[in-house]
Amino acid sequence: MKPFFNSILFLFLLSAPLCAQIDRVEPPYWWADMETSEVQILFYGENIAAYEVSTEAEVLITGITKTENPNYLFVTIETEGLEAGTFQFDFSKKGKKAFTRPYELKMRETGSAQRQGFDSSDAMYLLMPDRFANGNPENDSVEGLTDTYNREASGGRHGGDLQGIVAHLDYLEDLGVTTIWSTPLLEDNDPGYSYHTYAQSDVYKIDPRYGTNADYRNLADQLHKREMKLVMDYVTNHWGAEHWMIKDLPTYDWINQFPGYAQSNYRMETQYDMHAAERDQHYCVEGWFVKTMPDLNQKNPLVLRYLIQNAIWWIEYANLDGFRVDTYSYNDKEGISKWTKAIMDEYPNFNIVGEVWLHDQAQIAYWQKDSKIGAIQNYNTHLPSVMDFTLHDGLTSMFSEGAGWDTGMMKAYNNFVNDFLYPDINNLLVFLENHDTGRFNEIYDQNLDNYKLGLALIATTRGIPQLYYGSEIGMRGDKGKGDGDIRRDFPGGWEGDAQNAFEAASRTEQQEAFFSFTKKLFNWRKTAKAVHQGTLTQFIPENDVYVYFRILGDEKIMVVLNNSTTDQSLDLTRFREVLPEASNGLEILSDRKIKLEETLEVSAKTPLIIQLN
Repeated sequence: MKPFFNSILFLFLLSAPLCAQIDRVEPPYWWADMETSEVQILFYGENIAAYEVSTEAEVLITGITKTENPNYLFVTIETEGLEAGTFQFDFSKKGKKAFTRPYELKMRETGSAQRQGFDSSDAMYLLMPDRFANGNPENDSVEGLTDTYNREASGGRHGGDLQGIVAHLDYLEDLGVTTIWSTPLLEDNDPGYSYHTYAQSDVYKIDPRYGTNADYRNLADQLHKREMKLVMDYVTNHWGAEHWMIKDLPTYDWINQFPGYAQSNYRMETQYDMHAAERDQHYCVEGWFVKTMPDLNQKNPLVLRYLIQNAIWWIEYANLDGFRVDTYSYNDKEGISKWTKAIMDEYPNFNIVGEVWLHDQAQIAYWQKDSKIGAIQNYNTHLPSVMDFTLHDGLTSMFSEGAGWDTGMMKAYNNFVNDFLYPDINNLLVFLENHDTGRFNEIYDQNLDNYKLGLALIATTRGIPQLYYGSEIGMRGDKGKGDGDIRRDFPGGWEGDAQNAFEAASRTEQQEAFFSFTKKLFNWRKTAKAVHQGTLTQFIPENDVYVYFRILGDEKIMVVLNNSTTDQSLDLTRFREVLPEASNGLEILSDRKIKLEETLEVSAKTPLIIQLN
């Protein structure tokens, strides 16, 4: 037996260093029959560039790129005409094969390329997984990841995870939500404040404190069974300082360097300012968002291809329905345009909404696909959707300041006056708040009347309404106390919580009032096609009462938002161009039948949504 054992030992010693030669392969696999038929495969390992690469005869290598870092090798292959299956890469030195590495092309799911993204028929729910619900306490802290469970710290990890989301899908479906947007879930190994997960350390891996890649795919599957959708929060602008590639850069210009660190001036206006100084534009785009988030250089073709492929990989792997792209307008303009176009070419019915946090409609509209404003500079982002931050700005004050020339409900009216600037007004994300802004119910001191007015507005105007987790139970949080306060734990998401707001029987009377209104409105909205795609006709507010109509064919919906602190009597002759005489309707919030003849009485601080017969 001794000679046989020695032979086995020899083979083991021979093969061990060869297997260890490659530490990472990204993407880990790909798919046959993709629109983007070339795939650039990153091989990473010590001195991997010293090897020559070849593969089987039917697989065409179209490019091999070596960089100044010998630990990287980028191999591009053509997949057109290849069937799903596994083939082999051979790594050789001086004509002698040293080791091999298998690579798989998978079969795509039926209809994958034609997947339907989120749209104006959806109601989107934004949640922060760490603060929503803890479904698996065993992954609260994970060996190898520095930031550990500390629910006492507002900036600590609180243990929410993917299982917690799945466990409460009944709650979200009952609420009337059709789409979930979760803040990022990919690994973030920052030593502190990693719970927001925007400083990612591995973009092919779900953070183990949230679960596994398979758990993420399961979330998508469970949503699709309910005819609900999943949107991934994708970050193209930066990674975290702990990202494995940042610690061993493939090229010096993989990230933007000055050399080293320089912070962005955050002046996104320089992206299109025809008078901008080059230095100001340079620091906006190439400066780092914060010191712990190195700025990716999308001008580098290797970086851009890597980001495109990573995004497509997640769409295909997790069966995603959309992206929300963080800090969209901080990216290199040409690079992010190419990234967006590549994804939309692969998935023509997909949807991507970009965070363009600006306070002027023309400047926001510049970033939407086919913008005439962008065309002035021969620029097209190919980005289907943008976020309506100007409406959000108005919503933070319009319900408390009273009527005036440009105050109160005139802020809503004036926002929509500028809709002519947008190429696609139905593909705007409208919202009361999000994870970076002040909490609506903090700003208005949990005033239910103001919440009803605000939610009725975003649920019935053009675009896609987005709700931030906890708003539906009146959750509040003070932005002035830091981000942790606007990202509080959802009550009942943790075993042992004093109260469980996921269950109707456990909600306070106030929480139930917020919830029941939200549920009524969002569930009605699911089938209100005039709200999804209808034209918007608005009338100038009078006495702080804003009236508008959504019209699609024979379907008409009349919305009345009385922001006044007194009851109002509306003369209906004002609206006869769209409101027939002697009309009848159903007020959907109260299930009350209404005759619309000469006048309409509206109580103070009250919304009416009337489906006309």
